[in-house]
Amino acid sequence: MNQDSRAVLLVPSGARARLEEWKQNVEPRQFVVYAAALLIFLLFAVLLHDDGFLRSSNLINIGRQSAPIAVMAVGMSFALASSEIDLSIGSVAALSSLVAASVVGDHGFLIGALAAIAAGAFIGLVNGMIAVKVRIPSFLVTLGTFGIVSGIARNWNDLSSIPIRNDTFLSVFGAGSFGPVSSLLFWAVAVGILGHFALHYLRWGRHVLSVGSDRFAAKAVGIKTDRIRITALMVSAMAASFAGVLLASRIAVGRHDLGEDLLLTVIAAVVIGGTNLFGGRASVAGAVAGSVVMAMLNNGLILMGLRVSDQLIARGVIIILAVSLSMREQKES
Repeated sequence: MNQDSRAVLLVPSGARARLEEWKQNVEPRQFVVYAAALLIFLLFAVLLHDDGFLRSSNLINIGRQSAPIAVMAVGMSFALASSEIDLSIGSVAALSSLVAASVVGDHGFLIGALAAIAAGAFIGLVNGMIAVKVRIPSFLVTLGTFGIVSGIARNWNDLSSIPIRNDTFLSVFGAGSFGPVSSLLFWAVAVGILGHFALHYLRWGRHVLSVGSDRFAAKAVGIKTDRIRITALMVSAMAASFAGVLLASRIAVGRHDLGEDLLLTVIAAVVIGGTNLFGGRASVAGAVAGSVVMAMLNNGLILMGLRVSDQLIARGVIIILAVSLSMREQKES
């Protein structure tokens, strides 16, 4: 008996079965985003060592920048997993920041945050109802909603920012900390854990993946596909509205354009994290990791002295590469 055979015998049969099942379910692409995060970190650590990339203050800043992106990316993962897309998340975040800033002064930090999330839920419901009942692709619906919500946000306070002076709101959602952990990072991790649990351990999450994989087959086995699609778009909008709360809390103001420029960053984070743009597969943990990648990339490009236009080019290239990979995987399957 050779050494490999003896090693196999030392492993209980149940453990061997679980190991084989793990090998079959785990795919190399699931680890691409983590490898990318490590490589980008090491690259910038070497190239930007003298520019302060490894300073604790800069690393903390990267974490804070990635937090709202991660929250929005978790919500977008569910929309894409159901074979839908939400292009309105930037304007939803902006409007929600204004709602929170307007309400928190008179009704407290909790009501302010809940009002913002309720606004996002309503917008997501409208998006879902139009996409499902009127049968207009969510791409077009949310593109139109983006313009409508953006216009409402600009009319909310005549393009003027609304300051937030509630210290509890600022401490809980942006500027404070829970023990040694920044409140922004805490909420990003909490949303990521909640999203991962919902996707993999709730029946609703499994139905989202089934609908995204094959809507007609899912309907044939009794899954309420319309409800799943609507709720997936609602989750995306609610996540965007909570990201608006975090953004507003971080800078202590609600603003009509707060978060509007994050759409490309969020989509890039989601697709490089392993979510299929055409539905049926999603990774919440990958989306969070992808958000860190995008935050590091933006931070590194700024420290290198590149312009905002160069950052847009970099994000565009990442999206094109990720979409190409998704299309290739779809053809192979």
